[in-house]
Amino acid sequence: MRLLQLGEVALPDTPRAMVLGRAGERRAARFASAQDQDRFIAGRIALRLFAAELLDVDSSRLTPDYICPQCGPGEDHGRPGFMLDGGPASLVLSASRASGWVLLAGVVHPAEGLRLGVDLEAVGRVGFAGFDDVTLTAEERRLVDAAPEEERVYQRARLWARKEAWLKMTGEGLRRNPSDVDVLDRPGVQDVHTIGGRALPEGLVAALALG
Repeated sequence: MRLLQLGEVALPDTPRAMVLGRAGERRAARFASAQDQDRFIAGRIALRLFAAELLDVDSSRLTPDYICPQCGPGEDHGRPGFMLDGGPASLVLSASRASGWVLLAGVVHPAEGLRLGVDLEAVGRVGFAGFDDVTLTAEERRLVDAAPEEERVYQRARLWARKEAWLKMTGEGLRRNPSDVDVLDRPGVQDVHTIGGRALPEGLVAALALG
């Protein structure tokens, strides 16, 4: 796994389509904010370089190949992947962006059917009214309610990161009602507190799902 600040990722001098693919280039163009567009591009570049490092190849040999479980291949969303010299690269990947950071995870030469999902969340984004009702199971709400008041927003963010990681892994995304997905003790999903021996930046939580 790797955690990077998006502002430290160098944007390319080459045409974006060569780095993002046509679908990614179209998605980048839809961002109204130049900052949001740059962060999106930086996240895609970081993932490409990360994949190249895992595969021990030059990144120029990789072509984006995103596959949506619902829409199929050739999309600008869904499970990230790459073609290597025209054939599917042997790895599974997941990525998540929050508050100017990107979290990357990957497995090279995965066992058949292995799935992966990661999520990075800003703690301050989950404190809105009604969050518990639309996102948490009854057991999860009891956990949040039992926590000291100053810790509740952290617990909400932690649970939300676990749900997002799990739903990315399964490919269901938010097509499935998150309040039906209990992640308190679900096998295969875990909190991420450190990456590369370093604690997460203050105000962020992360989770990993593998199965």
